[in-house]
Amino acid sequence: MTNIKYHFLVLLATLLVAGSFLASEKLAGIINSYSLTLLRFVGASLILLPIVLSKAKWRAKIFSTLPRAMVISFFYAAFFIGFFEALNTTTALNTGTLFTLVPFITALFSIVAFRENISGKNLFVYFVGMVGTCWVIFDAQLALLFSFSLNKGDFIFMAAIVCMCLYSITMKWLYRNDEMIVLVFCTLVGGAFWMVLALLFFAQPLQWHLIQGDSVLQMAYLIVGATLATVYLYQITTVALGPSRVNAYIYLNPALVVLLLLVVDGESISTAIIPGIFISVIATVILQRSANGKIF
Repeated sequence: MTNIKYHFLVLLATLLVAGSFLASEKLAGIINSYSLTLLRFVGASLILLPIVLSKAKWRAKIFSTLPRAMVISFFYAAFFIGFFEALNTTTALNTGTLFTLVPFITALFSIVAFRENISGKNLFVYFVGMVGTCWVIFDAQLALLFSFSLNKGDFIFMAAIVCMCLYSITMKWLYRNDEMIVLVFCTLVGGAFWMVLALLFFAQPLQWHLIQGDSVLQMAYLIVGATLATVYLYQITTVALGPSRVNAYIYLNPALVVLLLLVVDGESISTAIIPGIFISVIATVILQRSANGKIF
């Protein structure tokens, strides 16, 4: 039963990430995506700053932790940069479909980094999980599935996916029994640094003054819930469970987005996607059990 809390924490993080899709959609068109992500990192860093500085043992760990956190945050920021660039020449549907590759690619990287094994059964389950999430993404419409084709933006996003996988791998690989709050803080600071470079390189305006009214609440959610909380939750759960098990929860993302649309915005759920939701859940559970023969 020792791992049950970590599974609940991953599920919570996955739910928070699903909520970020709704919040980001509401902020779309108000502020460019590069500046939006920079504000998420800066805001979350500023919230943690007085907490980290409040204890001498945490202050003392900042400079020794920062170099490793810069590597971790590089891959995290690179994912967002690749994602934004990909959307210039591809669609959200294509990126959502390709994102289902993350659990499988992470598992492949884990073989090299942590000597994990992938059985033939697991390979099949990864495929089933991809089918389940695609079922939800394509709203069970075969015509949309058959019209799927790769373009330049898709290849850019595939590179971004590799960065997301390496983000998970480096979180565990570079962990040195760190003070977790310091590691999270340094990762957020590193993310802000890389996004500043991206903002300058792509010549994007800051535009933070445009966030007003209800947009402030959406931005607050992205900073606190979808950035600060998720970076912390994913860090501690990746160290405890490993990148493969944590990233397997990605298969639940589309289903959780649909659930939040129902609860928050009152949108109805198409009965056609319900089988896809069940398939995604079953695949996720099997992958958790197959990691060591049991979930807990």
